[in-house]
Amino acid sequence: MKYGDQMYLQRIKIDSEKFPVHDTFPFNIKAFQTTQDLEIRSKIVFFSGENGVGKSALLDAIARKCAFMPWGGSKTHRSHSNPYETQLAHFIKLDFRTRPKYGFHFRAEVFFNFASSLDDILLDDPDRKQYFGGGSLNAKSHGESFLTFFQSYSFNIDGLYLIDEPESALSPRSQVEFVKILMRNVESSNKQYFIATLSPIILACPEAQIFSFSDTGINSTSFCNTDVYNLYKNFIDDPDGAYRS
Repeated sequence: MKYGDQMYLQRIKIDSEKFPVHDTFPFNIKAFQTTQDLEIRSKIVFFSGENGVGKSALLDAIARKCAFMPWGGSKTHRSHSNPYETQLAHFIKLDFRTRPKYGFHFRAEVFFNFASSLDDILLDDPDRKQYFGGGSLNAKSHGESFLTFFQSYSFNIDGLYLIDEPESALSPRSQVEFVKILMRNVESSNKQYFIATLSPIILACPEAQIFSFSDTGINSTSFCNTDVYNLYKNFIDDPDGAYRS
């Protein structure tokens, strides 16, 4: 398998010198202030790191730069309005080998909205259910609906896919199935995935590229050197000790 073949996005540049502020999200994220250039070498790219280090923010900025609409809508609310919240896209540059004709930005927390919108569509066009597993996604469990969607027509069109924490509804076994879907898709067609995840099962995808986000920057790393791998390994080796430290 050569996941670097026929990539769409091959470089991400962050112009931190032009940030309008440095003390407000997302411009206050240290990883963005200390990183200028990410070279992409795979069709499956993972963003790894603790909460709040910028994984989802960069996915969102890429999506906005590509003019992809988040499936299910935006999570910005008037009660915590931040004029800079969606502005990171203006300060990144995306270098494409070939621009994708199709793409989407999948966010787990708004998937219910998408599934409900699909139910409305199926009322007017029942035949369209064949593209989404044969029926209503809301009629399935949360995890089943996620996996069904990832196996569906929309997930099988050639294009650029930005996915935020797909493991949030998937059991460990379903996470393995999700990785198998990714591997089949990049082997058989022209798709590229950027995925923010905290799951060691998903991060273990063979031949994927992993970027670790932290206050020291965004750095390419190996699976066994990620914080999440070491946390899980130490926990499995000594679960009692994890709660005593």
